[in-house]
Amino acid sequence: MSPTAQTTAAARRVVFPFTAIVGQEEMKLALILNVIDPKIGGVMIMGDRGTGKSTTIRALADLLPEIPVVANDPFNSHPSDPDLMSDEIRQKLESGEDIPVIQKKVQMVDLPLGATEDRVCGTIDIEKALSEGVKAFEPGLLAKANRGILYVDEVNLLDDHLVDVLLDSAASGWNTVEREGISIRHPARFVLVGSGNPEEGELRPQLLDRFGMHSEIHTVKEPALRVQIVEQRAEFDQDPLAFVEKYKPQQEELQQRIIKAQELLPSVNMDYDLRVKISEVCSELDVDGLRGDIVTNRAAKALTAFEGRTEVTVDDIRRVIVLALRHRLRKDPLESIDSGYKVEKAFARVFGVELSEDTAQTNGIGYIKTGVR
Repeated sequence: MSPTAQTTAAARRVVFPFTAIVGQEEMKLALILNVIDPKIGGVMIMGDRGTGKSTTIRALADLLPEIPVVANDPFNSHPSDPDLMSDEIRQKLESGEDIPVIQKKVQMVDLPLGATEDRVCGTIDIEKALSEGVKAFEPGLLAKANRGILYVDEVNLLDDHLVDVLLDSAASGWNTVEREGISIRHPARFVLVGSGNPEEGELRPQLLDRFGMHSEIHTVKEPALRVQIVEQRAEFDQDPLAFVEKYKPQQEELQQRIIKAQELLPSVNMDYDLRVKISEVCSELDVDGLRGDIVTNRAAKALTAFEGRTEVTVDDIRRVIVLALRHRLRKDPLESIDSGYKVEKAFARVFGVELSEDTAQTNGIGYIKTGVR
């Protein structure tokens, strides 16, 4: 490694490479698709303790390419997109002022469990507003997360009201703070990632439904794979810079794939018959509302773009439909069938494909034979 590369790597916190993470493919895919199309609506990751949830999310943020932002702007405003810039920057642009632009790493903001609403949304200094006649706004975590990733660990332990605020901002792309007749809003478009352990309680169905995707992750059972994970972690801890350098080619290749997918996404098409069948699956599963249909359509298109194609196939839908629908099914406490398996069964019936024996035996953990790869 050259001295310059070492200095650059040492200057920022060394993060475990995304491409070095073994297993948990479902979670990795859900995160990548949300980065390609943030309008999918975020990911809820539920799983056992110590399964690499936080490590994977930090690794994803580190992998993403730098973005252009307005220098010294607390909202990471986009230099040309009005939907991603603050009102102040928009006014400066309209009045013809010169806007300094810098390249910046995508932010990953951690939301602490004990955070207050003021800390999350920001606060207005009423005293300064009244005495000086200016809107004195102290930005919160939502401002910092604009155009980045907002990660909430143990989201099922967070106050429901705060979860509502986060989901509203993620859905609308704006955060509005009102106090004593003074109102301030700023862009807050981010990929919302929540994680939790099901043993510590479930999220209310109304809140769970607002997450675009739901990934269930489990502790790896195969001894050989467990040994590989342990050895990789030991190698990283021993010499992080050398480990990161080893995975640099794979990291750069994946980064380029994501950039190309973002560019290709507007050109992706889905046949009308496939869209009808997606809605048929949602209808058969008695999914409330239309979020399930919308997310499945968006996710299938994002996956198609990620694979460098412009036509969505049945196999693309198969790979995302469980992630998009499993958390939207009505819970029956007496039912032992896994919700993912129910989605796969409905998919197989509507699309006229066969459930593989493995899928049937593992109650939903497996693949469906579609004849398309």
